[in-house]
Parts: sequence; structure tokens; C-alpha cells
Amino acid sequence: MAPSLFRAIAKASNLRYNARGFSIVASEVLTTHTAKWMQDASKKSPMELINEVPPIKVEGRIVACEGDTNPALGHPIEFICLDKDEPAICKYCGLRYVQDHSHHH
Repeated sequence: MAPSLFRAIAKASNLRYNARGFSIVASEVLTTHTAKWMQDASKKSPMELINEVPPIKVEGRIVACEGDTNPALGHPIEFICLDKDEPAICKYCGLRYVQDHSHHH
């Protein structure tokens, strides 16, 4: 019953259904969404906003990035090695980390 219901919904709403779920077929849906989001040129993009955050200094060689102090708003933990001189970037949220060499034990 459920597969036939999903097929009927998909047929009526420009969605394609297969065993894995739904996918948007109509490219105009994506174009319209993007155009709506980008219509206010005075707002900064998410990447522009994240690039304004200065690199976070960390004492150790490894940092665990969760994206936010609130687990509900963050992302899966990514352990990032800071052995290089340039900031390391979290692949999920774009935060940059650098090892604080001025801190001595």
C-alpha cells in the first residue's frame, strides 16, 4: 500500500519515487529557491559569514570540532590535525583552527 501511495504523491507533485525515497525532478524548483535566497544582495552568504570568524587558537595538535556548543545545532564530530602552519578547516562548518604555539606547558 505505501509504495503505491508514494508513487501517486510523486506523480502529482513532480517528485520521483524509488526504493530509497524521493528526489526532486524539476530543476526549476532548485532555480527558484536559489534565486529567492539570493535576491537580497545586501545579505552575506553563509560562506562570507563563516570567513569573517577568525581562526580559533587551540593548545594541542588535535581539535574536535562539533560546529556549535549546543549538540542539537552542531554537526558530527570531526577531529582535525593542526600540524601545518596554515589554519585547518572543518569540512562540515568551515570554522578554521590553528595551533597556538605561544602557549607553553
